[in-house]
Order: sequence, then structure tokens, then C-alpha cells
Amino acid sequence: MAAKILLLEDDLNLSEIVEEYLSDEGFEVSLVGDAQEALDMAYEKHFDIWILDVKVPLGDGFSLLKELRQTGKTTPAIFLTSLNTADDLKEGFESGCDDYIKKPFELIELKMRIESLLKRSFSHKNEDYEDLGDGLKFVLNSQMLYKDDKPINLPSKEIKLLNLLLKHKNNFLSTEKILEEIYDYDEEPSELSLRAYVKNLRKIIGKEKIINQRGRGYCYECS
Repeated sequence: MAAKILLLEDDLNLSEIVEEYLSDEGFEVSLVGDAQEALDMAYEKHFDIWILDVKVPLGDGFSLLKELRQTGKTTPAIFLTSLNTADDLKEGFESGCDDYIKKPFELIELKMRIESLLKRSFSHKNEDYEDLGDGLKFVLNSQMLYKDDKPINLPSKEIKLLNLLLKHKNNFLSTEKILEEIYDYDEEPSELSLRAYVKNLRKIIGKEKIINQRGRGYCYECS
């Protein structure tokens, strides 16, 4: 089945060239020329990749993608732009993009970037993971936390703690049990450090997700 691509580009000449090339390469391309039309189509239809120009009528690519990410949509996105400063690059990735191509670009480069993102997305879809909401997911096999399909680097103890809490979702684990599980036999368990790990995880996944009750310990999303 052909991968579906939403292409937002207001330069008619460029958009037709890109659309024709990608169609010839076996992709199914939907072309839009302004931010509002792109937003509507992204909500109405499923796409495997969004390719978004930044400077477009009725908005801009950065704001468009940020809005889509805030609603929980995790479709991989590539920005096409003539902007080239470090601040522009930072804003692009902070808005939730997965890749960034500066104009002018070679069509073969765009194709390679698309194929790379599709492979990564397909790989994640075939892994068992826990959906933590707000674009967050914890892949169980690799024990990696992702935000909008971008990895979040966590210290090993926090990874062990999150994995343990998810395995026992909606059940309290005593502090003693947690310390026993996340510390190796040659390490000195620290309840103070455990509190710090919980605090850091709450900053990422939400304070309300990890509950602590005196005498019962900790629980992820207790019902």
C-alpha cells in the first residue's frame, strides 16, 4: 500500500514538481497551499508523513505542527524551508518536527528522508509499548521513552522505575519492593534518591500519573 503524504507548499511550481516526483516514486500525495487547509486535512484524513513548508498563507508551518502535536497527533513531519538560522532550526524541532530540509534541496534527498522516517515509524508500530498520553509512549522491549516519536534520554534508574510501575499498573508497590528491584545487589538503596527519580518522571509524564500514599508506596495511574 502506498504511503500517504500531506504536502503543504504554497509555491505552485515547486509543489507540482515535488508532487509529480513523489507520485512517480510510488507515494500518494495530497497537495495543499495554506496552513488552514493543511490543518483541516490533517484532522480529516490519515497520513503517514506530513511535509510542511514554513512560510505559507493563513499561518505558518511551525504553529500548524505545534497545534497538531498538542492534540496528540504523532505523524512524522518534515519541514521544508528557506530559513536557515540556528534559532529557526530550534523552533522547528521544538514545534515537533522529525526532520528539516533547507531549500533548495535535491528531490532524491527528500525521498531518502521520507523513507527513513517511514521505516522508523513502522518499527515503532510493531513494538509493544505503553501509551502514556500526550504523545508519550514507553517501548517495552527497548525500554525507551518517546515523545512524539523522539527518544527522551532518561537515567537508568528512572527507566527501571518507570518500567516497574507500568508492569504493575494500578497497583501499589512498596518503597522496599521498588528499591529492591531498581538497585543492583552491590548498590546502596536510597529512599531519598527514589523520591528524586519520581519527581523527575512526574515532570515528564505528569504529576498525577504517579501516586504516592504513606504506608502503601507508589502506583502508576491507580484507579
